Amino acid sequence: MKNKIMSSIWVMGVLALAVFCLSACDRELDVQQSYPFTVETMPVQKDIVKGQTAEIRCTLKREGNFADTRYTIRYFQPDGKGTLRMDNGTAFKPNDRYPLTKEVFRLYYTSASTDRQTIDMYVEDNFGQIVKLSFNFNNEKNEDTPKAIEKVPIRQ
Repeated sequence: MKNKIMSSIWVMGVLALAVFCLSACDRELDVQQSYPFTVETMPVQKDIVKGQTAEIRCTLKREGNFADTRYTIRYFQPDGKGTLRMDNGTAFKPNDRYPLTKEVFRLYYTSASTDRQTIDMYVEDNFGQIVKLSFNFNNEKNEDTPKAIEKVPIRQ
């Protein structure tokens, strides 16, 4: 009787261990797909006159690399008038998304006004992460206006 009880306890223990081990298994691998990123720029001129073009050199810095990550860029101009184009000649329309196919790229902003100008650029990945860059340009004749370039990362 004692052997039968011990045998039953031993069998129950082995079954419990098997259930515990097998339930911990998962056939799907946990692969990180979304990695944080930033966009770094070289210093950009702060003064611009109507008709002049400013070059913005950008580098997309990723903390990890997932093959299916896609990046897009768009811009909005809250102050002033001008045009923004990519180094391949693509002229941007405000708030339209354009694919970023390179990690190092250049943008060219051409002023079309004599006022202070601001452009906000948004670089997004297909996982919903957004990095915002703001560039402020002053008319060269307006020396008393503060000059600044602001980089504000947005995480969602």
